[in-house]
Amino acid sequence: MTRLIDLTHLIHEGMLTYDRPWHVQVEVSQLAHIENQGRETRRLVLGSHTGTHVDAPAHFVQSGNTIENLSLEALIGPARIIDYSSLPGLTEISVEMLKEELGEIIPQRIILRYDWDKYWGDEKYYTGHPYLSEHAARWLVEKGVKLVGTDAAMPDNPEPPANSPDSPIHKILLKSKVILLEYLCNIHQLTSETVTLMALPLKVKGADGAPVRCVAYDGLMNFEEK
Repeated sequence: MTRLIDLTHLIHEGMLTYDRPWHVQVEVSQLAHIENQGRETRRLVLGSHTGTHVDAPAHFVQSGNTIENLSLEALIGPARIIDYSSLPGLTEISVEMLKEELGEIIPQRIILRYDWDKYWGDEKYYTGHPYLSEHAARWLVEKGVKLVGTDAAMPDNPEPPANSPDSPIHKILLKSKVILLEYLCNIHQLTSETVTLMALPLKVKGADGAPVRCVAYDGLMNFEEK
């Protein structure tokens, strides 16, 4: 039985996308057919935040680092899964809650499991999930975390009060060059608390983010050369 789990949502025409003018609907159209042209090719229309994707600092930081310049070392390696799947909706995750789960050793990569992918395909996906407090986000930065992943749409409060700041958690993390990995799925299939994460986004010049094929080995892999 394979220990490699695909954490990536399938990209297809009509898939769920965030309902804002700055996010595009996915289009997949076939241009060539084997019976006519002797081959198959397709035209893809995707946004930089389509499906499972990585946010680069440039997403919210003017002149911030872009997707092609992100550290590969940050995108591949051991990641700690924090299981918050039993939390009530809209729970704010505090520093104390993170400390209780992580203990004294703070990993460079953490994955917040809410099991929110159960709502994938429904607009409910964009509402109700737990989120990081601003204090918790700053604490993660202070502790040297390089990547934060989640199976929800964002690390921020999905239902912020009126007149609240726009996406404060995004900004705290991205300004400190913490990579965000969003829209994960299938985290519940992983049985290990620490896994080997591999999340490589499309290398798009100057992009603020990009779709990613993300997989995790259920345990720790040895990358040392034999």
